[in-house]
Amino acid sequence: MNSHLVSAPDLELWVTDAFISVGLTESDSRLAAIMLVQTSLWGIDSHGVARVPHYLERISTGSIRAVPQMDYTATGAATGSLDGDHGLGFIVCQRAMEEAITLAHAAGVGVVGVKNSSHCGAIGLYTRQAVKAGMIGIAFTHSDSFVAPHRGKSAFFGTNPISIAIPSTYAQRPLCLDMATSIVPWNRIMNARRENCSIPFGYGVNRLGEDTTNPHEVTAVKPMADHKGYAMAFLIDMLCGPLNGMAFGPGLTKMYEQLDEHRRLGSLMIALDPRRFSGGLTLAAQVAAAIAAVTGQNQGILYPGEPEYLSAEIRGQCGIPIEPGLWQQMEHWSSCMNIPLPTTIP
Repeated sequence: MNSHLVSAPDLELWVTDAFISVGLTESDSRLAAIMLVQTSLWGIDSHGVARVPHYLERISTGSIRAVPQMDYTATGAATGSLDGDHGLGFIVCQRAMEEAITLAHAAGVGVVGVKNSSHCGAIGLYTRQAVKAGMIGIAFTHSDSFVAPHRGKSAFFGTNPISIAIPSTYAQRPLCLDMATSIVPWNRIMNARRENCSIPFGYGVNRLGEDTTNPHEVTAVKPMADHKGYAMAFLIDMLCGPLNGMAFGPGLTKMYEQLDEHRRLGSLMIALDPRRFSGGLTLAAQVAAAIAAVTGQNQGILYPGEPEYLSAEIRGQCGIPIEPGLWQQMEHWSSCMNIPLPTTIP
């Protein structure tokens, strides 16, 4: 069965209507839809519209609050804390980075810790948000146990991603790292389960700690670069969990199992004003020069963030592919909420 192709505007409208139908405000629904469809345009299907049915289910059970009463507290000249009140992670972390940017305008740097949030999608969304405001963006978040530690056999830490985005005049697109500290995001395994297709050897292990290509047998994925990814995941978990009064690893609510319980996730959003540094005024131009120099070595060399930009160009013209299993879920929710499915591209 082939994928369905849907234009970004049509898909954005469907996601917006879906969120409104489960109680989000129109503005929050539109913001979340823009962020999710942008993620799918970038080709990050593990964190794009494929996750919408999961969010809808959690909002319907109340484990994600449709209209959270977020509480921001400035804790210093350059620091703050945001209680997300168990709202949708996109709304919570967008607000947290917004507050970090405000702090950075005044103090040169802004660091905002997040607590009581939920899954916030691709964190490159928030570092690019900082770049749009003229800042350097740094973001961390964590998740429940999906990844086996180096030399371990069972899941302990989450996929715990890191993102850094720096302004660049190269095509007016930021240099952006957005990566999990696991070899692949856990959502890649969930997508493979939904579509009932195998995964590459070396991605994950079964309950015996043995490598498997069957996504239904995977109980943990492996850390990126063995001990290096494991160490990064460990440190990020401490910065997102305990630093913000949240739990870590096995103490976090399971994303796909405990659907009626709050996730209680933490994040850390950082904005840096480059103008406060000696090379700040020329930073974007120097980054562009570095990109041109390194990609000039070989036609196949891409700079960090470029795969997403190339994907967005293609999908913006040809449509976003919706896999059969996801399309069935969208059909189900459209029927439940009495909203039309998005129009497919022939």
